[in-house]
Amino acid sequence: MIVVTGATGQLGRAIVERLIAGRVPASEVGASVRDPAKAGDLAAQGVRVRQGDFADRQGLAHAFEGAAQILIVSSNAAASGGDPLAQHRNAIDAARAACVRRIVYTSHMAASAASAFPPMHTHAATEAMLRGSGLAWTALRNGFYASSGVSLMQDGLKTGIIEAPEDGKVAWTTHADLAEAAAIILANEGRFDGPTPPLTASQALDLADMAAIASKLLGRLVRRAVITEETLRETMTARSVPLPAVEIALGLYRASRASEFAAIDPTLEELLGRPPTKLDTVIGEVLQGRS
Repeated sequence: MIVVTGATGQLGRAIVERLIAGRVPASEVGASVRDPAKAGDLAAQGVRVRQGDFADRQGLAHAFEGAAQILIVSSNAAASGGDPLAQHRNAIDAARAACVRRIVYTSHMAASAASAFPPMHTHAATEAMLRGSGLAWTALRNGFYASSGVSLMQDGLKTGIIEAPEDGKVAWTTHADLAEAAAIILANEGRFDGPTPPLTASQALDLADMAAIASKLLGRLVRRAVITEETLRETMTARSVPLPAVEIALGLYRASRASEFAAIDPTLEELLGRPPTKLDTVIGEVLQGRS
């Protein structure tokens, strides 16, 4: 059995859906979720749904019971001041208690203790925990979510000016493509041991490139304007954004300027058997949804 944590979240649900779409019988897929009521549609398709919370190690062990593989979707607890490493440790310990054979973890292409982007420290530390777990493991070195890139320009699509600190090129990659790749890797256990190559789309773009795409699609100019980090900090603070989230946002710009997210790699395309979705398509879909 393959059990996916966070199976009612955007990535976790998509992974479950792609697993049961002809790759693995639904009866061999489990969903570990905080609220089973939100996974009723998965249960109706034959997926085993059990309550599992990263804060409850014993509950996780029950959710993981009988699993050969566990897919741990990384925690975003740090954005609200929580401790994602404690949560990941609970999940790894629960997997060991449940005699799981392999853990697959949603890491990131820039995982490093030296990264300017704080979440990368968590990914690097979690990979170290996996390395010392005694279990087989795979870390999916995912590209940066394309939805995050679009969120950086949302205000600019309305005002015509994308205001942000100096940035660098990023290999923006969609949740859907990464979910499909994860399902393929889970269904073909052992294809990757340890970290995968970067799982990225085929182009790296900065906000100026994204402004040019938006301008073409909208038929009007969307301009890129550089502001200071302090200006962004003040704006986010005025919007009552929690301090940890502010620091994560600032770290994104610093890390992208250092080209931490700029690498592109053919592995994702090889897994999918098709070109990954381009950011042009994502931006176009967002604009269509707003029209």
